Amino acid sequence: MQFKDIVMQRYATKKFDGRMVSEEKIRELIELVRFAPSALNLQPWKIKVITDKTVKEQLRPVSHDQAQITTCSHLLVFCADTDYDTLIRRLDALLTDQGAPAEQQKMVIGMARAFVSAMPAEERFAWSQAQTYLALGNALNGAKALGLDSCPMGGFDPKEYSRILNIPAHLVPVMLCPVGYAADKPVPKVRFAHEEIVF
Repeated sequence: MQFKDIVMQRYATKKFDGRMVSEEKIRELIELVRFAPSALNLQPWKIKVITDKTVKEQLRPVSHDQAQITTCSHLLVFCADTDYDTLIRRLDALLTDQGAPAEQQKMVIGMARAFVSAMPAEERFAWSQAQTYLALGNALNGAKALGLDSCPMGGFDPKEYSRILNIPAHLVPVMLCPVGYAADKPVPKVRFAHEEIVF
């Protein structure tokens, strides 16, 4: 499937048919997410993958009772990571493991430390959140490329998700991406004209 076809055929699925997606295919999807771009390559996100029916039933009431939560195969909870000290250390170690040139590594890590140290906590969260949306984009288009359906969802209570899923404080749920096989049909896309988005 061409990328243009993926973009045009992908839609926000409102109800899934309950069939389970193979773990192999979900692993393929996560691999596509893993290669999403991020500023300074810090990759400030983590994904909690939910398949347990009971847990999904607990999450549905704090997700505006949306059917996608309990009818999907896998629910991906995208969390923005605000622990930049750990992120920078991990990236430094990764660059070492992969044999990055010392000067390049020093420059990248120095830039990351300077950039992060200048940001107050609320800006760190906003920045992580923006990077997490890039990863979500890979998940949405990646799902369609793998023959799956999905839906970007921001209508949920992040604090309740953190409580129910026991998510550490430095990880903040920002978006949901239920994945599975659609039980509904796409409607025609409604988008602004080219002239209205380019100025």
